[in-house]
Amino acid sequence: QVQLVESGGGLVQAGDSLRLSCAASGLPFSSYAMGWFRQAPGKERERVVSITRSGITTYYVDSVKGRFTISRDDAKKTVYLQMNSLKPDDTAVYYCAARYRDRLFVTDSIDYWGKGTLVTVSS
Repeated sequence: QVQLVESGGGLVQAGDSLRLSCAASGLPFSSYAMGWFRQAPGKERERVVSITRSGITTYYVDSVKGRFTISRDDAKKTVYLQMNSLKPDDTAVYYCAARYRDRLFVTDSIDYWGKGTLVTVSS
């Protein structure tokens, strides 16, 4: 059974940092591109960032570029999202996602999802 378990969310103030982790089990982790989506209250889920099997990163949200950093540790089967200089607009449930190989990383093509971790940024 495949599981993606996120952790690290919480309530922080604007300007603070958080590091999200996503621990994977039940799948050949190194065969999957990994990434993060987020869903703010009343909004659709949006793609934030992905990392390919070889470590190539793509940031899809302009407002997080330079503030968020994705990384992966294949030995630990874990993907991380370091979030710095957090803003109230970053408030959302953050979902870990896995996509087989490095195929198109969009909502409808994700193979596995985590259940999400809530990040709340107060002003």
